[in-house]
Amino acid sequence: MFQGSFPALITPFGDDFEIDFEAYGRLIDFHLENGTDGIVPCGCSGEAATLSHDEQKKLIRFAVERVAGKVPVVAGTGSNNTKEAVGLTRFAKEVGCDGALLITPYYNKPTAAGQIAHYTMVAEEAGIPIMLYNVPGRTGTKISPETIAALSKVPNIVSVKEACGSVDQVSQILGQCDINVMSGDDSLTLPMMVVGAKGVVSVAANVIPGIMSELCAAANAGDYDKARELHYKILPLTTALFFETNPMPVKAALAKMGMIKNTLRLPLVPMTDESASRLDPVLKDLGLI
Repeated sequence: MFQGSFPALITPFGDDFEIDFEAYGRLIDFHLENGTDGIVPCGCSGEAATLSHDEQKKLIRFAVERVAGKVPVVAGTGSNNTKEAVGLTRFAKEVGCDGALLITPYYNKPTAAGQIAHYTMVAEEAGIPIMLYNVPGRTGTKISPETIAALSKVPNIVSVKEACGSVDQVSQILGQCDINVMSGDDSLTLPMMVVGAKGVVSVAANVIPGIMSELCAAANAGDYDKARELHYKILPLTTALFFETNPMPVKAALAKMGMIKNTLRLPLVPMTDESASRLDPVLKDLGLI
């Protein structure tokens, strides 16, 4: 269903903390021009937690219209309120998204039975391909391989973004079902693809869309020598982009590249000068600044 590099698109804000749609359009064009395989607006990297539902809908609609069918758009529509998730996911379908990315309900900490009930209701009521998003470091709750295997039997639950930081998790999932797996950890993209993942929903692709797409294409073609070369080439960047909480470093990087203002909504703030100084040489080595 989904394959290659899908940037988890950041949301640019102006000095007034309102969405900068001009910069947003430039970012989408940058990805389309550099071989990105898909676009994911309104995920964690897009600061969805501090977007109103109206803003989220505007960003999703804008992305679909700007992409104009050139690549798949998989919109972040998750919530810890199942009714809200259903509404946002229905909207994503109505405006023409190719799929929806739904984070595991956070804070509530549902059991496996609750996770299955939540995702099944959204999938059945929204009627769009669903990508589960397993990121226990943010949600406090993990989706087990057994639960993912059970959810894969729901007809339109077709994929999972795996951000557990574990290649074993991917192996266990694919040992139990044939659901499409996308890495949710940039530095583990190649190891996860070696055991069967098809690509990545990527933070790093915000700044290096071409390289991430090339890495995924090489791995999917079985050219592991080339994929390994690219993996090590970008490893300093995939480390640097997590010096502080995502998306603080990637926004700093894009600002240094002249693409956005380094503005985040509270409670996130720009990364410290000390961390930013450590980011600079990594960006220079890749010719980004």
